[in-house]
Amino acid sequence: MVEAQDVWSNSVSPDDNRWMSAAISASWRAIGRSGANPPVGCVLISQDGQLLAVGHTGRGGVPHAEVSALQSLCDVGRSALQGGTAYVTLEPCSHHGKTSPCSDALISAGIARLVVAVKDPDRRVNGAGLHRIAAAKIKIRLGVMQSEAEESLLGFMNRLQEGKPYCSLKIATSMDGRVGLSDRKKRWLTGAPMRHYVHLLRSKNDAIVTGVGTVLSDDPRLDCRNEGITRDSPPIYVFDRLLRTPTTAKLFKSQHKVTFFCGDTATKQRRDELIAAGATVVPLPDDAAGKPDVSAGMRYLGTKGVNHALIEAGPSLVTSILAANAVDRIYWTQSNHILGSNALAAVDNLGTELANKMAILPQKEYFQTDHRVIGDDRLVILTKSRLNGEETGA
Repeated sequence: MVEAQDVWSNSVSPDDNRWMSAAISASWRAIGRSGANPPVGCVLISQDGQLLAVGHTGRGGVPHAEVSALQSLCDVGRSALQGGTAYVTLEPCSHHGKTSPCSDALISAGIARLVVAVKDPDRRVNGAGLHRIAAAKIKIRLGVMQSEAEESLLGFMNRLQEGKPYCSLKIATSMDGRVGLSDRKKRWLTGAPMRHYVHLLRSKNDAIVTGVGTVLSDDPRLDCRNEGITRDSPPIYVFDRLLRTPTTAKLFKSQHKVTFFCGDTATKQRRDELIAAGATVVPLPDDAAGKPDVSAGMRYLGTKGVNHALIEAGPSLVTSILAANAVDRIYWTQSNHILGSNALAAVDNLGTELANKMAILPQKEYFQTDHRVIGDDRLVILTKSRLNGEETGA
């Protein structure tokens, strides 16, 4: 039997980076829309170097990127692909799930060369796709633009390796770091362009996480209201220890079931009322502070196939999530308002040890990886450092 290493190729085509870059760009269109499946991009090139098709993972994971690209070919395109090259951001699957193996589809298509950015760590694949394609004597080149492709696969990889989604925290504050006045009445801090950006950000996540404090004070919808992406509004998860959320909350207008994380002290009556309203109620163990355990909640999201989670919450839950070391990226938006020290701070008391770890000591927990001006407001993106202390890209 032919082994994968027997057909691995170190030969570099001058267009490998060009076409893999196109595949990576396609993969970004699937983030937040591919369900538990990885957001993958695929580009098909003819033997003489002509672009034939581009595909990405479909909504809910179907079709896979390779199948999407192959299905878009006409008869002439299928003929031209004979002896051509497939560029895929993640190793083609080799198992039967919702679809047949993509490795088989590429073999049947008659490609002569496969270029892959990242080997799939999923135990159902993990080299088996490459092995199957190698057995068909198709040349394989692995690792092209790997770091760039891994950025679009962060959520999927994080869930497989850590058992939790890649968690992004969105905070909107005034210039002096306040999220609202002490009366807790809802007011917009940032302008319409920034809110438009946040709705787009929501569409690129598989879940929105919030707390009961935000629900009671703001009664938010937490959906995507930009034209063209309303279908991409993700499911909503609420940390609500006592299940105080009223069944009249706007969250219940979501296109998905709302899930509540509660503590053991939540009454059966409140559980039954929320379930009758269409919600799912998930009891969590309490943490040391007597609140539903954040880490347990994130692990639950992992079991539900959530790759990317966006946290939009008030100071209490934000502080708990930071303390649990559950935040991988921070989107900090800032308006031109000054609210004063009696207004609500974005983050509660972190304690000296955690504050030192995050901001004061040389080994910072987060690095600025992007910043921009949107309308009259500012956005800073902070990304958790890798284990080796290097910065990650935004």
